[in-house]
Amino acid sequence: MAKERFRRTLRGYDPDEVDAALQARDARLARLEREAQRLAERVVERERRLQELIRRPSRALSSIEEIYGQARRQATRIRMKALDDAVQMADRVTELSKLRDELGTRVTELAEVAKARLGMEEAERRAVGMEPAQAAADGVYAGPVQVEIGPLNDFAQLAGFEDAAAKIRGASEIRVTRFSGGRATVSMNLEGPVELLRELEQRTPFEFVVRDARHDGLVLDVEADGSERQDRAA
Repeated sequence: MAKERFRRTLRGYDPDEVDAALQARDARLARLEREAQRLAERVVERERRLQELIRRPSRALSSIEEIYGQARRQATRIRMKALDDAVQMADRVTELSKLRDELGTRVTELAEVAKARLGMEEAERRAVGMEPAQAAADGVYAGPVQVEIGPLNDFAQLAGFEDAAAKIRGASEIRVTRFSGGRATVSMNLEGPVELLRELEQRTPFEFVVRDARHDGLVLDVEADGSERQDRAA
């Protein structure tokens, strides 16, 4: 602050000038103090902003690291789920492949069985030299035929009928293919033309009547009051 110069009077310095100078000095001091306060506040604000700018990258870096960590964990979960799904899919494919092979083997076996059966039937037809048996107008049969008969009282009657069929000349492969409700179906193969009904009437040890004469055999009904008779075969 510049040194003040005062005008002298009879008793010393002029009191008015001194008072005015002191007031001006005080005013300048107050103004400087306010300016210093503003400058100090600005410095503090600048310091606060600087510290905030320094901390902001750190917070941003922490946030980025957190996001990266979450993404890494999520990726790990997705990868593990994909691996688990792949294992389950491989097991399912293996199971389906095994089932396919088993079904293929089964189909092949069934095809071989069907082929064998067809071959046997064809061989039987060729052996007798004709198609399945056909009945002529006079009741003559040849080849494979079936005779259904019943009701039979017991197996003794069934055995008697089988014996009667076995005595027919040229008859072979005699077997019971079905027995239910007292009725039996007997199949046989006739090597040559045979009057089947007449032969059975002569040889069967009990009475019966003809219900139906089909192209592949006969349907016979045993008479309820029929009694056994002697074999009339010659």
